[in-house]
Amino acid sequence: MPTTPSGWTCVADVLGRTGDMKRNLMYHTGLPRRDLVAVSHGVVVEPALALGSHVAFVRYADGGALLMGDVVVTEGELQQFTDVLHEHGIEQTAIHKHLLAQIPDVWWVHVHAHGHDPVVIARGLRAAFDRTGTPSPAPSGLPRPIDVDTTGIDAALGVKGSADDGIYKSTFVRRETVIDGDLVLPSGLGSTTAFNFQPVGGGRAAINGDCAMIAGEVQDVLMALRRAGAELVELYSHGLWDEPRLFFIHFWAVGDGVGLARGLRAAVDATNVVPVGG
Repeated sequence: MPTTPSGWTCVADVLGRTGDMKRNLMYHTGLPRRDLVAVSHGVVVEPALALGSHVAFVRYADGGALLMGDVVVTEGELQQFTDVLHEHGIEQTAIHKHLLAQIPDVWWVHVHAHGHDPVVIARGLRAAFDRTGTPSPAPSGLPRPIDVDTTGIDAALGVKGSADDGIYKSTFVRRETVIDGDLVLPSGLGSTTAFNFQPVGGGRAAINGDCAMIAGEVQDVLMALRRAGAELVELYSHGLWDEPRLFFIHFWAVGDGVGLARGLRAAVDATNVVPVGG
């Protein structure tokens, strides 16, 4: 059901931060791990590149609410975070990594819950977050310049990207209607292909990406990523009961931003996705 931010005030109060609406259907809250200084292959990883926890709530016509999200935790936080999720009936649908050779060791946990009271779900989520070092919201700062050719990246990938705290993001969603159990998911919830570009100087960028695929697309995408010069990180699934069954591949690349985007276009073209404009 379409909702507005005012309909999620109680959830925002519990989580301790204000979210925003995605396509009038998903109440989205970002929780970047600005407390972490993570390094991968010599690149200091900005929170918006690969250290951002995200959770989204959706309301359904029967009065129910769905939570889906991806949460960044350190290896030392992972087990206690997991235990608190279990205490509150929040499921884990994936435990995986986005980065290679990272210091410190960081993990990503996909969370899932369905119930009639989103505030109850939010309380459980907040209790789990409180077992991590996830910081309080920071005041909004001035927009940061992005030292890559964003026009060239847009042309290469065929999508208008968007800026997020110094990171340039190109996003696509699956064309199919995705069903989770007996729930229809809003477009893009748990089914997004995203390429994040972090400038590293001289028009070069570090890219952390994730491609959403059905089984028949996986091998073509893996080969396209390698031909583009990307390093493969993890092949996994976001959900347990999705239909069509979706798989995801995280990858990492560093090089000329536009050149990498041109190479990555083959991976996009190998999947049944459409652009989400910035």
